[in-house]
Amino acid sequence: MQQSGVPGSRGCALYPLLGVLFFQGVYVVFSLEIKADAHVRGYVGENIKLRCTFKSSSSITDKLTIDWTYRPPSSSRTESIFHYQSFQYPTTAGTFRDRISWVGDVYKGDASISINNPTMKDNGTFSCAVKNPPDVHHNIPATELTVTERGFGTMLSSVALLSILVFIPSTVVVILLLVRMGRKSVGLKKRSKSGYKKSSIEVSDDTDQEGDDCMAKLCVRCAECVDSDYEETY
Repeated sequence: MQQSGVPGSRGCALYPLLGVLFFQGVYVVFSLEIKADAHVRGYVGENIKLRCTFKSSSSITDKLTIDWTYRPPSSSRTESIFHYQSFQYPTTAGTFRDRISWVGDVYKGDASISINNPTMKDNGTFSCAVKNPPDVHHNIPATELTVTERGFGTMLSSVALLSILVFIPSTVVVILLLVRMGRKSVGLKKRSKSGYKKSSIEVSDDTDQEGDDCMAKLCVRCAECVDSDYEETY
């Protein structure tokens, strides 16, 4: 009876230990979370940003490391293109030599990088790995990058957008001005036909345009008088 009781007591003693290991395992799995865009599309010659953010339960120290790797399409070979530990170390060899820039901020949970002057040969899978001891176990998200040439349709859409933002408002303004000028000319014609008399302001404007030449006015008056006398003689 004593021999049968010993194994049972040992089994009971293992339960607390298993519980501790279980909760520690859950803590390790969820202590560091990394997120990245699943798909990114870019164009040849235009810088592309690969976003990667992380959340760690531990404070950021100089032991934090970030590693970006690249895997070409239809290949299992991976290459390291960027490493960070207190300072950024972009790759100095391979396809991405001198074309990787650090655009992140570890104190804001940002581990993003940028690809300068991308080409269609850069298509593939990029992975972002972050370790912040004691948080070292985490998921490794992957980003599928697709680089293409800007087609005629894209350029045409840009031109159309520029036309909408610039030319259409200008056309509307010109049309409104033409309508206003047309209404003004029609009003002047109606006034002239109905014997409209100018206001004092309009008269003053006319006199300003003609000038204050008293001699010219006098000559006009004299000519009218001569004409009237000439008509009376007949």
